[in-house]
Amino acid sequence: MRNYLIAIIFICLSLPATAQTYELGAWAGASNYFGDLNMNFSFQRIGPAGGIFGRVNPNSRIAFKLGVNYANIGFSDALTDNPYQKARNLSFQSDIFEGFGQVEFNFLPFIPSDDDKFFSPYVFVGGGVFHFNPKTKFEGEWVALQPLGTEGQQRNDEYALLQGMMVYGGGFKYALNYAWSINVEASARRLFTDYLDDVSGLYADRDAIEDLRGNTAALLSDRSWEVEGLETLIGEEGRQRGDNLNNDMYVVLGIGLVYHFHTIKCPTYQ
Repeated sequence: MRNYLIAIIFICLSLPATAQTYELGAWAGASNYFGDLNMNFSFQRIGPAGGIFGRVNPNSRIAFKLGVNYANIGFSDALTDNPYQKARNLSFQSDIFEGFGQVEFNFLPFIPSDDDKFFSPYVFVGGGVFHFNPKTKFEGEWVALQPLGTEGQQRNDEYALLQGMMVYGGGFKYALNYAWSINVEASARRLFTDYLDDVSGLYADRDAIEDLRGNTAALLSDRSWEVEGLETLIGEEGRQRGDNLNNDMYVVLGIGLVYHFHTIKCPTYQ
């Protein structure tokens, strides 16, 4: 990923500068999570997503974009066919709020006011921060999981709800006229946390969790007790609860409407 970023920056610096233009836009679409609960890249639980952004175009090939987005993600072991996951019986959902910046490279020159340069595929890479807060439904209410330390985290040692991320993906720009264009974009987030779903490591001692966090925390650390027909709980201390070798991720797909601000120079009077 770092090599891709260096390559794009090099291309940016090597291209000749032209008249700089600005854009504002908004988009809407869908989001999907992949991680310890959704290990088979299922699309059974797609959530809404959307955001607003601004873009600076130093020339027709390069753009710098800043934006803020919202996405809703989630998944449940009950959606899988895996016997272990069905017995594990964990679930979550989370609202995500993110702020990001990215650099884009247009494969073709893109100038909305030019009839010959009105479309282009593009790729991008960037970074930002996001806030998440995994919750699960328990006794008819949504309960925040991070404060419960479901994997035996000590107090003040819980995972942070504000994290950094890398953004990468691609899309297609199409100008409707000189002022408006449509962007279709797919992007993924490389995260530096494996707790997007509150699942990562090993089962902890339930009695220790109850002593430290209370009965609700102990019950939600191992929900196999809710599965009918299961003879013994699977949450033995030290048994695998998640896969901490791979961090979680989420992707978004959306379509945006963009307004272009053009500077019109008056002709010189003679």
